[in-house]
Amino acid sequence: MKKVMRKIIKNISFLSITIILFGLVFFSGFFIGNNGGFSEISVGKLNSITSASTDADFDPFWKVWNLLEEKYIPASSTDMVSNQEKVWGAISGLVDSYNDPYTTFLPPTENADFETTIQGEFSGVGMEVGMDEGILTVVAPLKNTPAEKAGLESGDKILAIDGFITQKINIDEAVDMIRGEIGTVVTLTILRDGIEEPFEVEVTRDKINIPTIDHKIINDVFVISLYNFSANSATDFRNTLIEFVKSGKDKMILDLRGNPGGFLDASVDIASWFLPAGKIIVTEDFNDGKEKHFRSKGYDIFGDDLEMIILVNRGSASASEIVAGALQEQGVAKLLGTNTFGKGSVQELVPVTPETSLKVTIARWLTPNGNSISDGGLSPDIIVDKVPEGVELELYDYQLEEALRILNK
Repeated sequence: MKKVMRKIIKNISFLSITIILFGLVFFSGFFIGNNGGFSEISVGKLNSITSASTDADFDPFWKVWNLLEEKYIPASSTDMVSNQEKVWGAISGLVDSYNDPYTTFLPPTENADFETTIQGEFSGVGMEVGMDEGILTVVAPLKNTPAEKAGLESGDKILAIDGFITQKINIDEAVDMIRGEIGTVVTLTILRDGIEEPFEVEVTRDKINIPTIDHKIINDVFVISLYNFSANSATDFRNTLIEFVKSGKDKMILDLRGNPGGFLDASVDIASWFLPAGKIIVTEDFNDGKEKHFRSKGYDIFGDDLEMIILVNRGSASASEIVAGALQEQGVAKLLGTNTFGKGSVQELVPVTPETSLKVTIARWLTPNGNSISDGGLSPDIIVDKVPEGVELELYDYQLEEALRILNK
């Protein structure tokens, strides 16, 4: 173990954390393009641009535009829509036609809110949401947040937000509605597996302080609980590994249940502690057939001296799936629990004008064996999804207990 300790300290100098822009939902990595911009879009300019298309008939668009101009009368003078707002609406409709919940046009107000969100200056309920078969779904309530305290669970379907039906809402709109001032209440209408009727959950918004990591030793096994992949996660994980080496243990459980992901760089760095240099951790597959491989940095301090199980569930998403999929397919660890969420796409935030942006899906994540994470998530090697009969779930972590039993048998 002293040799391993020296290797950890030696590799500290190689650690670097690149802070990449990320959204509140599933914390997917963004690559910021600089496409210039313009402050105003005139109808004439838009018409000249669209007329250049060779395989689309824009006559119906302009006919509807002109009919609205000619015939529509608003309920009051305050409901007048400017030409610029119509253009934003048309762009939003175009983006929505792609049927990708993670590709969104951000008009000026929403764009400003999004920039505030990614800077961390927001209050809310503390949960990640995504789309599951077109339904707004709780990916994971974060630890010690209002969402967790209110009893929300991974997999809960959000049918309404303060009475507003979420059937056709996109993720950014949903996040904007759920967020709010500290101390205010948002009412979510929830449909949960195993419960026939929807029910309402009131959650009081608060400032969200997301924990990163903690650890403990149970029955001679070192258990690491990683709650997210933040900018600090790689450093925190390295420090926890030092504690693991000091403990003298050779069995580890990495708990990624309810971890909705975060920075791609953090996931690559963390996986690198367990893989030789050059081993593929994840691949980005682009629409032009090109691929970008993210490989281990080769810290690889444990070799074959470590027995490891990774706990996963429906709330394990994005960067969690990258780490779990890499260590599973590279033969380092077994996965125990239930299928993961399946959030395996990459978004790029592109400025459209100085006040607006397009968040667009540009790639999907593939495991080392070339499996798409978005295609149903990861399947555990050991499925543990049933609570033993007569056991109170709150008092008995049945998945953790099964992992401990396997490692100690």
